[in-house]
Amino acid sequence: RLQPVESGGGLVQSGGSLRLSCTAPGFAFFTCGMDWYRQAAGKQREWVSFINTDGSTSYADSVKGRFTISKDKFKDTVYLQMNSLQPEDTAMYSCMTRPGSGGNPSCFGSWGQGTQVTVSA
Repeated sequence: RLQPVESGGGLVQSGGSLRLSCTAPGFAFFTCGMDWYRQAAGKQREWVSFINTDGSTSYADSVKGRFTISKDKFKDTVYLQMNSLQPEDTAMYSCMTRPGSGGNPSCFGSWGQGTQVTVSA
């Protein structure tokens, strides 16, 4: 199973920006899709964004217009650009590959370790 590694989290002030990275060797080779999720302490995991094999994207309503997902196939990396961050965005952010339009079963992946994003008021 593909194993992603997340990075780029940190502590920022309200209104600030961060760019998260999710690197999963094999992501581009197997033409996989990638999801970003987040989970705040004591709350259920929330789906954030998805990028498909053709580059099409989708977003949760809570982040639409503020977050942008993109990918670099050469680096097997998906990015999540987060702007206008608010305290309610504070969470552990994780990513995971999955089959996209191509339906490649090799894309079923595992959770990464996550990267913490903390937004102060």
